[in-house]
Amino acid sequence: VELTKSSAAGTRRASRPLAMVDQHNVELLRQTVTQRLVESGQEERLKEFLRARLIECGWRDQMKAECKAAIMEKGLQITVEDLLLEITERGEAAVPDEVKAELLGEVRKVL
Repeated sequence: VELTKSSAAGTRRASRPLAMVDQHNVELLRQTVTQRLVESGQEERLKEFLRARLIECGWRDQMKAECKAAIMEKGLQITVEDLLLEITERGEAAVPDEVKAELLGEVRKVL
């Protein structure tokens, strides 16, 4: 339990660590959103929307180049699993904020 200071009231109150609350809430929200997208039939449309936007903004070509570079560095012995481990984090970080915002807007329309 953490103690936090309320700036408005100047009092202290007990709360759960933010990381615990956020992790649990994020997982529940993810499950709920996924269920609604599947039930509405919009999941595939949104996947296609995202796929098209990533191609348009050059993200796909950027990730293709990252994969080629990793293969050149590690050699042909690199497994698909190792390649994915190497580029997944960079790929997620490389998605433009504009594309993320557009996708979020599309998800909100469905929900």
